[in-house]
Amino acid sequence: MISRTRTSDGAWWYECEAILPDRRVEPDGRSRPVGAPTPIVLPANRVTPIPGEDYSTLPTEGAVEHRQWRVERTRRQGPPPYARLHARGCWKAAGDPVTTGDAAGLLADGAVVACEVCRPEPDGWA
Repeated sequence: MISRTRTSDGAWWYECEAILPDRRVEPDGRSRPVGAPTPIVLPANRVTPIPGEDYSTLPTEGAVEHRQWRVERTRRQGPPPYARLHARGCWKAAGDPVTTGDAAGLLADGAVVACEVCRPEPDGWA
C-alpha cells in the first residue's frame, strides 16, 4: 500500500502498487519479460492487511475530525452495552462512523465498550 484516502462520503480507498507482467525491448531489438509497478486503487473492504506489517506511517488523507470512530453493534447477551467503539484505523473496525465528540460521549456514558484491539481512549481527543 502506498497511501489511503477517505472520500467525502466516508469511504476509505487504498492506493496500492501491483507488479504486473510487461515486456522490455532491449537496444538490440530483443524483448524480455519484466515486472512493471502499476498503480491501482481499491476500496478498503477489498484489502486485507498483511500480518506483522506496520501501517501506522501510511500517508492518510481525509481523516479529519468528522467520522474518526466507528460504533459496531454487537450480538452480546446479558446486560448492556451492546455496542463496541473502534478507532477508524482498527483492523476490526466495523459499524457506523461517528464524530470524535459523539464517540467520547458514548464511551463516557457507558453506551459502548472500547475495542479490545485498538483501545480507543478519550485522552488527547480534540
